[in-house]
Amino acid sequence: MKPGTALPTGDAKVAAVDAMFDTIAPRYDLCNRLISLGRADGWRRRTVAALGLPAGATVLDLACGTGDLCRELRQAGLVPVGVDRSAGMLAAAGRAPAPLVRGDALSLPLRAGAVDGVVCGFALRNFAALAPVFADCARVVRPGGVVVFLEVDTPPSAVLRAGHRVWFGGVVPLIGALLSDGAAYRYLPRSVAYLPPPDELARMLAEAGFTRVARVRLSGGIAQLVTGVRA
Repeated sequence: MKPGTALPTGDAKVAAVDAMFDTIAPRYDLCNRLISLGRADGWRRRTVAALGLPAGATVLDLACGTGDLCRELRQAGLVPVGVDRSAGMLAAAGRAPAPLVRGDALSLPLRAGAVDGVVCGFALRNFAALAPVFADCARVVRPGGVVVFLEVDTPPSAVLRAGHRVWFGGVVPLIGALLSDGAAYRYLPRSVAYLPPPDELARMLAEAGFTRVARVRLSGGIAQLVTGVRA
């Protein structure tokens, strides 16, 4: 995506995101670790811990990508199932310790109440619309089950916000251009604009059927966890 062009919406966004993730899949994990300065592993552990589910519980990794959260779930004694639209990302997942299914978040290939929880890492801003995604999560999660969404955030501190802007908006695209695809890593920082404000996100989850919606900032506010319990 060229600098200054409008962010895509609707079907154009779906097509652009599909093509982008197929393209960057081979070096996605390497770039992720570099641009998060090694924090991504800790964030994923926090995501799995926030589920609070017992060993043996079944958890959907929504937009599972290369399977990093599936591996964290398995290490925690949970039973992961991964779903992603991108064939390239699923191919890059290799030997992820979970069944991996190519599917759409708007119509998950799972029966109602099939899972005890859902995790999703850095994908909310890539969906064309969030309300139907939350509605289908509510369908597949049993009553009392838990959803945990790990996403980017904007630090509340002015100093951290300035540093984050330089890193995320300037350095990350350079790293992406050197190691993977420059257009994709110009898009990813800009895609934060797709995220609704926290209050609106909480309202959407409540309307989908989740209670006890909560938000926790991570690493000074450069990432966040949003959780909810299926009513």
